[in-house]
Amino acid sequence: MSTNSPTAALSEAGVSIWLDDLSRDRITTGDLARLIAERNVVGVTTNPTIFAGALAKGDAYREQLHTLAEAGTDLDTAVFEATTDDVRDAADIFRPVFDASGGYDGRVSIEVAPDLAHDTERTIEQAHALWEKVDRPNVMIKIPATVEGLGAITAAIGAGISVNVTLIFSLDRYRQVIDAYLTGLEQAKAAGIDLSTIHSVASFFVSRVDTEIDKRLAEVGTDEALALKSKAGIANARLAYQLYEDVFGGDRATALLQAGANRQRPLWASTGVKDPALPDTLYVTELVAPGVVNTMPEKTLEATFDHGEIVGDTVTGAYADAGAVLDALARVGVDYDDVTAVLEREGVEKFIVSWHELLDTVRGALEAAR
Repeated sequence: MSTNSPTAALSEAGVSIWLDDLSRDRITTGDLARLIAERNVVGVTTNPTIFAGALAKGDAYREQLHTLAEAGTDLDTAVFEATTDDVRDAADIFRPVFDASGGYDGRVSIEVAPDLAHDTERTIEQAHALWEKVDRPNVMIKIPATVEGLGAITAAIGAGISVNVTLIFSLDRYRQVIDAYLTGLEQAKAAGIDLSTIHSVASFFVSRVDTEIDKRLAEVGTDEALALKSKAGIANARLAYQLYEDVFGGDRATALLQAGANRQRPLWASTGVKDPALPDTLYVTELVAPGVVNTMPEKTLEATFDHGEIVGDTVTGAYADAGAVLDALARVGVDYDDVTAVLEREGVEKFIVSWHELLDTVRGALEAAR
């Protein structure tokens, strides 16, 4: 891996760099292996939007879809086969990282169908199906942090499945996610499962918070409101890290850690800037803390490698300022609870749209092959 670069410095500061993208071309051309070697990438996350884009471009999936069509495979099974094959192959590429880090990194995530975001039992069923199909110890199953998703998170962890909890926006929901994880660990322990084999990350979204809040600040339009633009996402994430430290330093978590369990690491998601006026590495350099993951789109990864200024921990000393930002937002009339509720609803809806785009792409390919 690179040892003299901003991405190396970020890794040295305790941040695991995961790529927020996966395609068959990345796997077969060696690009994924190159990013491990040259950009300090130690994991990959996927989502329905990423898979929809991958299958819509190029011919990488044509042969497999043709074979599936000839076998009379139905649409859902064809999507399941294509996406799990990619994740399994990526997991094999990352296996040396997984082994060298004792399971800490080298992770590849695949998401349950977003249509199931409000269906606890079917989410649990699909989490098991994905886990068993990929059949690699370094896979993580992504489950959204909806109210209905919380029970599925507990059930999956309790069964020994490693989970990437996605679409977290609010601090209250994050606290519930940690509780769901700890409850799952307690169930796994009672079932005699080795807790050291279970890993989890909690994906806290960053830039989308700024996008929604900045829109509302512009509508308020006062100098006090406008001075708060592009501050909420980082403040929210920093307070999430404070919550992480508090809960995992408590008695309940400590007892599980002493029994061999792993901390559920915070993961910064949505770290590509949406506002072109902002520094393109903002959500990387301002969220450096020990034991976190930053999952980056390639554009952000390359910007960080090229000119990211890594100065060490930029989170743990900033809790008071972060709290002051949220207090100031309330004073100017921005409703934090409404913002995070809107973002969760829109996040699920966007992934459902992408999922159906993916289904349409595969349906067309199967019909053409037949």
